[in-house]
Amino acid sequence: MTINERLELLQNELHLNNNSFCNTIGVNPTIVHNIIKGRNKPGFDLLSKIILSFDNINAEWLMTGNGPVFKPKVLAVQSNTGIPLVSTEVVAGFGTSEFAIKDEDIQNRYLVPDFNGIDFMIRVKGSSMYPKYSSGDIIACRILKDSKFIQWNKCYVVATREQGLLVKRIKKGQTSDTIIAVSDNKEYDPFEIPTNEITGIALVIGVIRLE
Repeated sequence: MTINERLELLQNELHLNNNSFCNTIGVNPTIVHNIIKGRNKPGFDLLSKIILSFDNINAEWLMTGNGPVFKPKVLAVQSNTGIPLVSTEVVAGFGTSEFAIKDEDIQNRYLVPDFNGIDFMIRVKGSSMYPKYSSGDIIACRILKDSKFIQWNKCYVVATREQGLLVKRIKKGQTSDTIIAVSDNKEYDPFEIPTNEITGIALVIGVIRLE
């Protein structure tokens, strides 16, 4: 889908005609009409106005087509429902049978309708997975009960004995008893992890990014 097609889809998703859409972002309707018809391409100034005017739009989708059209709806809740947000230190041992999240360890709870089967949420630290994840992003994780269900090249939280908690893409190792941990930031080299060093693996289901 081209960015011209995404603009047309966005108007439909917002239930706005071209005039109403353009009045909201403060541009001449003819400009956007010509872009949707493929006569022109949108400039950075126009895209910035759209993102600033509709704070629920996923900027990554608008610019690249990746991800959902809108940001996940997030509600902070005070009850014992919702997904627990905890520190990386608390979930470091999530692969062991004794692992449990205590009420006093929970920093907050969130209701995210599009996130299903989530065991915990943590904040990303560091820049090794940039631009996929930035430091401070909150990622939602589902613990894998069986390593046979690893989807190669997906993002995972990996609990290790020596290096602690890692957020990486996982690829097949050169041997059956290793995996390769890959960073999206090209300044970080891939490295192998022996499977006997891994105590737990959790699939990253989604991310909440604060602007």
